[in-house]
Amino acid sequence: MHLTFASYNIHKAIGGDGRRDPMRVLDVIDELEADIVALQEVDIRFGNRQSVLDLRDIEERDWQIAALPTKPDSLGWHGNAILVRSGIEIRQVEAERLPQIEPRGAVRAKLHTDAAEICVTAMHLDLSGLRRKRQFAHLCNASRAPGLPAVMLGDCNEWVRPIGGDRGLAAHWDMLAPGPSFPARKPMLALDRVMHTPHWSVADMRVHTSTLARQASDHLPIRVTLSLLNS
Repeated sequence: MHLTFASYNIHKAIGGDGRRDPMRVLDVIDELEADIVALQEVDIRFGNRQSVLDLRDIEERDWQIAALPTKPDSLGWHGNAILVRSGIEIRQVEAERLPQIEPRGAVRAKLHTDAAEICVTAMHLDLSGLRRKRQFAHLCNASRAPGLPAVMLGDCNEWVRPIGGDRGLAAHWDMLAPGPSFPARKPMLALDRVMHTPHWSVADMRVHTSTLARQASDHLPIRVTLSLLNS
């Protein structure tokens, strides 16, 4: 079984031109041709935390949403949500509060495909290096459902060097950095990452660099195709 995962920090749908354009963001998501997409910054940060994406627009494009709103007008848990293609069953959705200086969280979904049940976590880690290490360590433990193939992905905000194995935090996880994804117009930093358990092999990974993606957000989306072993 092959599944294509993508991660996209949509920057509250504000593009490089300073305009908030949710439909442009959804067009970029369509370009990815992914099965599962982790989104970050899907809500306005303050006040009622209103979502910048309309649920009806999402559903019209053949997506289901795995999310736990922070507030009634929100779509994401501290801005994090997971889009899942129709045909994949969403069986459970959980939220994680992360050790934090500023509000941070992650959302986890158990999904049922034709081949297996899998666990997917969408995350947006802290700007602080120490907090980020703690958040990553927490998620490495919390997101590894016993026996299930698992994937974590999102904006890791790692500015200096890779988090994970060299710090002794990523036991049972392999980390993928498809390439520089920030800033979108001239990417220099690989802030966006994918992590997976040993159940998977990597078939393809890339940064999505279309003209529209360079305009729609301050991050470029990343895209990784994984093959489930022994399926």
